[in-house]
Amino acid sequence: MRTVFSYLLSYKWAAIIAFIFMLLELTVELIQPLLLARIIDDGILQEDLTTVIVWGSVMIGLSLVAFVAGILNSFYAGHAGQSTGFDLRNAMFKNIQRSSLDKLQPFATSSLMTRLTNDITQIQNTIFMGLRIMARAPLLVVGGAFMAFLINARLAFFLILTIPILIFFLLWILKKGVHIFGQVQNQVDKVNHVVRENLTGIRLVRVFVRKAHEVNRFFVESDTLRKRMVQAFRLMELTMPVLLLLMNASILLVLWFGSFQIDNNTAQVGDVVAIVNYATRITSALGVFAMIIMVFSRAKASALRIEEVLLEPDDELKGQVQLPQPPTFKGEVQFQSVWFSYDGQKEPVLEDISFHVHAGETVAVLGETGSGKTSLFQLIPKLYEADSGEVTIDGTSIKHWNIQELRKQLGYVPQSIRLFSGTIRENIAWGVPDASLEQIVLAAKAAQIHETIEKLEQGYDTVVGQQGVNLSGGQKQRISIARALLREPKILLLDDSTSALDTKTEEQFLHALEDYSCTTLIITQKLSTARKADKILLLEFGKIEGYGSHEQLMEQSSFYRKIHQSQYGKEE
Repeated sequence: MRTVFSYLLSYKWAAIIAFIFMLLELTVELIQPLLLARIIDDGILQEDLTTVIVWGSVMIGLSLVAFVAGILNSFYAGHAGQSTGFDLRNAMFKNIQRSSLDKLQPFATSSLMTRLTNDITQIQNTIFMGLRIMARAPLLVVGGAFMAFLINARLAFFLILTIPILIFFLLWILKKGVHIFGQVQNQVDKVNHVVRENLTGIRLVRVFVRKAHEVNRFFVESDTLRKRMVQAFRLMELTMPVLLLLMNASILLVLWFGSFQIDNNTAQVGDVVAIVNYATRITSALGVFAMIIMVFSRAKASALRIEEVLLEPDDELKGQVQLPQPPTFKGEVQFQSVWFSYDGQKEPVLEDISFHVHAGETVAVLGETGSGKTSLFQLIPKLYEADSGEVTIDGTSIKHWNIQELRKQLGYVPQSIRLFSGTIRENIAWGVPDASLEQIVLAAKAAQIHETIEKLEQGYDTVVGQQGVNLSGGQKQRISIARALLREPKILLLDDSTSALDTKTEEQFLHALEDYSCTTLIITQKLSTARKADKILLLEFGKIEGYGSHEQLMEQSSFYRKIHQSQYGKEE
């Protein structure tokens, strides 16, 4: 929790001011029973109306002071809480952006969303409640007991005896609460995960008539969340009956023994009334402890979840020694005995991968599903880091490249196309925000999507629906290709990016690609596409089965001949 709440230090003056106003409000509350005792003993019992009016006016004035202090306390406490939450959310989002995918892999998308929203909201509320109520309650208990002791030590003994018992009980509840609310937040992750999966795949759910299954799946997770919340609130609600039982018992003892002291003239009526007043205020403050424990338990569970992400190291910068870069970026790619496996997996995805791509060459990557083609691509922009071996660009290990500068030279079209909220123009220019319309149109023409965009009613200003729902698969692929080409990359990575294109459109695109002076690596399942490349890299079970031209592989690789036969038949 220390890391999370360290963000509050930036707003320490707002927190200090809020705390001062809270102390002022608390001071007024502790003084009022003394004034009430004076009114009873010196005014009412002595039938002195002037004393009643004077001290009554003082009480009203102090109440107005407490009212203003409470408003100002709320303002500064709210400022400290909301601002801390804002900084935390930004810091956490930045850390997610710069952390390597390998480090983010253990966190589900729904879990990260919950941590960025629900968990940080818990921290905001805790800071506000801490400066408004949570710090006030224990001070009121201590101050009330101290004031009662000053008035009448014998009667205050019953309060002082009860308070430590209640504190130990509340600490036990707190320990249990942190564990239970941690389970609650984890269950919120699961509910959000089901919702996200259902909403993103809603068409598939309906086509396969799985609505009832999805509803039941959501009901199971939601019901588990309900049970966890009920369990947590039952524990929290246990505190109030215990608090009221012990504190009311102490008040009864104060009244009982106070009556004897009044009869013996060892205590005044006002003293007993004041101590009872302090006892009721302590009771109300201890009652707030139930809420404090619940809020603090949830905050601690949320803080631990936030720190899991917030304390992840910036792996993308690891190993960079800022070597001087070549004056010109050529685009030469080389893998040297590269081994790679995803975090938590024993079996390597890539085994002893070695090949060399000269600048300006086009290499097609072929292989069955799961052979490691996409994993190989993701090592080049350092989305993941190799376990051993070296990936070099222009002779320099990517470990020593400035990641931002390296990625600016890359164009990447992933297998799973991702379009963002906005227009088609904004999506194409997403990697080059200051690109002119002429540059965007040029990239769109090369990607064979310009004519299609021109036919749309709003043209390049057509708004893309959620995930590109108003576009076909081929249109989304070509927009994504245009986005990569707009950067005029020196290395272009196409991860099965022409699978939704017809043969004619794909041929036109590959022809247009010749105008770009870049090294191109293209994952494809089509031999017709692979044969147009300078070389073909053949992968099987994470190993290189062959590397060379079409003619060389036909002579050297039985696996390649098998692929060729499956697509062209025995005649060829």
